[in-house]
Amino acid sequence: MACSVDPLVVGRVIGEVVDMFMPTTSMSVNYGSKHVSNGCELKPSLTTIPPSVHITGRPTDLFTLVMTDPDAPSPSDPTMREWVHWVVVNVPGGTDASQGEVVVPYMGPRPPVGIHRYVFVLFHQKSPFPAVAPPESRANFCTRGFAALYQLGLPVSAVYFNAQKEPANKRR
Repeated sequence: MACSVDPLVVGRVIGEVVDMFMPTTSMSVNYGSKHVSNGCELKPSLTTIPPSVHITGRPTDLFTLVMTDPDAPSPSDPTMREWVHWVVVNVPGGTDASQGEVVVPYMGPRPPVGIHRYVFVLFHQKSPFPAVAPPESRANFCTRGFAALYQLGLPVSAVYFNAQKEPANKRR
């Protein structure tokens, strides 16, 4: 079943990225064998390719997945909040995000300074999207505004991880 929102409140995802919601759909995010759980830390070098994002639901259900960094360019001065890393629409339930239509191509985390949160937000669509225009810039994306524009309502699931810049000699 869907998880609790408590870690999302503690991690300030609820408040800074989305409003309070009740999770109703399970979403599993994995970078290779590494499962993403709220607040876990991942090395940016392990997140260079899109993760596997499995969504429960019926094949007739459609979902939108948004991935952002609300801490860009730095957690102490997030003047580019939110930096959009990935947007996929028309993802059928019971499948992976790779079955959807990419609006914003995946960009792996590249935190320049500090510990950044990378947030995956899932919305249930009321109907298929014929065409979704990509944002003009990745900077200053607004998940709430995007959801309002496309009448997505509140999220049905969300999860986030933390990452920070790796020393050059420690990347793998």
